[in-house]
Amino acid sequence: MSDTSTAPLAGVKVVELGSMYAAPTAGRMLRDFGAEVIKVEDPRQGDFARQWQPAHEGLSIGFARLNSGKRSVGIDMRSERGRDLVRGLVSGADVLIENFRPGRMEAWQMSYKELAEENPGLVMTRVSGFGQTGPYRERPGFGTVAETASGYAYLNGWPHTPPTSPPFGFADSIAGISAAFGTAMALYRREISGHGTEVDVALYEPLMFILGDAVLNYTATGTVMKRHGNASGAASPRGIYESADGSWLSIAASNQAIAMRLFDAMGRADLKTDERYATNTARMANNDSLQEIVVAWVRARPRDETLRILDEHEVVAAAVNDSSDIVKDQHFLERTLVDLAGTVLGPALTPGPVLHVRDYDGPTYDGVPTVGEHTRSVLSGLLGTSDQELAELSAAGVVSAGA
Repeated sequence: MSDTSTAPLAGVKVVELGSMYAAPTAGRMLRDFGAEVIKVEDPRQGDFARQWQPAHEGLSIGFARLNSGKRSVGIDMRSERGRDLVRGLVSGADVLIENFRPGRMEAWQMSYKELAEENPGLVMTRVSGFGQTGPYRERPGFGTVAETASGYAYLNGWPHTPPTSPPFGFADSIAGISAAFGTAMALYRREISGHGTEVDVALYEPLMFILGDAVLNYTATGTVMKRHGNASGAASPRGIYESADGSWLSIAASNQAIAMRLFDAMGRADLKTDERYATNTARMANNDSLQEIVVAWVRARPRDETLRILDEHEVVAAAVNDSSDIVKDQHFLERTLVDLAGTVLGPALTPGPVLHVRDYDGPTYDGVPTVGEHTRSVLSGLLGTSDQELAELSAAGVVSAGA
């Protein structure tokens, strides 16, 4: 890590019992800002995300992205001896992240109440499909289910296409970032009260929130919002447009001033006083005809020329980038992308922290732990486990054999 002394979460110790994407995303968010994250994995196969595709030279790219810099401890939590080891780690931790199905931690006598008796300052962040309460609490849940149950998939896509989930862990990532936010709030509150608390994150809830006005619109007006493709349904003109060279760009004239500047950029000052397009209400009512005008204007020239004109007129616009575009863009290289070093992936770039804090340069990403790579150092260093005990635990399959 570049400078732990200025990291906002320096000194915070996290035990992550998370697997797959959502809870490990929360762990990565905390690690990015200085927390030490001890990742507890099944000693035989580890986090199942290690088996996800795409992969390179046997290393899952998704797992590498979320778990670089964490310390992996292989412990079998299905055994009582394994759970005792985890309790020992949690007793000295600031944060516990878990994503078991609700009720599992309680069945293991590891509820928040029980763990807080040993560690009153503990913040226990719990990520599950439908939350720790409610009629659906015991249902299993992955991102795809959250994306459909929340209403997101219903609104995503075009009117003539089926509801669509994204081809990446959207719900998981949003839930993980939300879990990190809740954890940080709880840590702040602990500074005032001296006591930890329980943070309950359901995969679908943060996603339901970012849908914007859908639920409120229905309850207030009876309107069920529909799929609009690349239009917002709230402001016009907005969309993704194809250029003369076959490349694509986005334009978001989402307020009145930008819409007027767009018309100037297009050389169509007449549209500013045309009653069909003079206000957002009018533009929305005549969106189809206005979109035809914008489509024709964008299609008449190469993308770079269009973006230059739009930039000169301060119109909100951008190229539609794929990954090969992103890694060549000087803005992203300077601000957003970081090196992931020390892995079989070779020289590789990955998005870094989701935000920036003054006087903190951010973490480094060097290496991805193998299953149980740090079992020996963590258990001996934090719990005082002897070499003989470690050998016995390994022989019994309680901890990673290679610890």
